[in-house]
Amino acid sequence: MVSKTNRKLERERRHKRVRTKVSGTAECPRLCVFRSNANIYAQVIDDTKGVTLAQASTLDKEVKTKHSNKEAAKEVGTLVAKRALEKNIKSVVYDRGGYIYHGVIKELAEAAREAGLEF
Repeated sequence: MVSKTNRKLERERRHKRVRTKVSGTAECPRLCVFRSNANIYAQVIDDTKGVTLAQASTLDKEVKTKHSNKEAAKEVGTLVAKRALEKNIKSVVYDRGGYIYHGVIKELAEAAREAGLEF
């Protein structure tokens, strides 16, 4: 009998594999993305200190779209880029969190690039 794969467990394995190679510093922090069924979250993290430098999500008041779709991802991407640029963070390392670079994850990355972040 073939067992069903646990998609959440597989994503977490991919994320651990990516995190062995991707790490954020003070000069080039990590832009980490998490996607749930209801919301999208993005953080700019300095891994050497273990500090979140900037964050944005669909739960923020500035974001008009309150769903986990492409329009919301664009808004979150531009908002997190704006907040990072306010703290003089221009270049980041993109951590897609084990998700495939497609759809919502891709839209968030492209919106952050258009807003001024370099990665």
